[in-house]
Amino acid sequence: MKNICSRFWMEREWMIKKLPPGERKDLLLTLHTRFQKNMNRHKGLEWAKVQAKLEADSGKLWSLDEMERTGGEPDVVDYDKKADEYIFYDCSAESPTGRRNVCYDREALDKRKEHKPRNDAISMAAAMRIELLSEKEYRELQKLGNFDTKTSSWVKTPSDIRKLGGALFCDRRFDTVFVYHNGAESYYAARGFRGSLRV
Repeated sequence: MKNICSRFWMEREWMIKKLPPGERKDLLLTLHTRFQKNMNRHKGLEWAKVQAKLEADSGKLWSLDEMERTGGEPDVVDYDKKADEYIFYDCSAESPTGRRNVCYDREALDKRKEHKPRNDAISMAAAMRIELLSEKEYRELQKLGNFDTKTSSWVKTPSDIRKLGGALFCDRRFDTVFVYHNGAESYYAARGFRGSLRV
């Protein structure tokens, strides 16, 4: 039993991705600076408490670094008191540059016979260990500023729509948030996806 438990914890530690100390410090500084510059997104929240949560979870820091690396500019947008979790969304002005030109999911990617995109939104999000924003979350983000005025972002699509081959995406035009549909296998240079992470 002891050997089984030991192996479990070794495998768990192996699965947790960690940043080197220097990159960890740089990321925390970037997140802190963004937090201070955009207090309207998280009124009443304190950075010291957010940082304490981040420093206690190497895996979540790695995910935030992936969000940052791909152009998402993650920031705190809410706090779930019941779960004691801070909620981060991608807050870049336009859809993250490192996540565009992707279709919706792996099924859609496999369905394309030619001119396949390099990846799909669902698989990328899973690899980063984040979740695509839902339409509701996307609309909540838009209350904090003007996002995707020139681009668009895939959002989590209900299973009944996806079963019929469709997928949803959103943007902001004419000072209004719109939700649209497209074939899940479609992809465009101006469409990426935004994610969320709970810490």
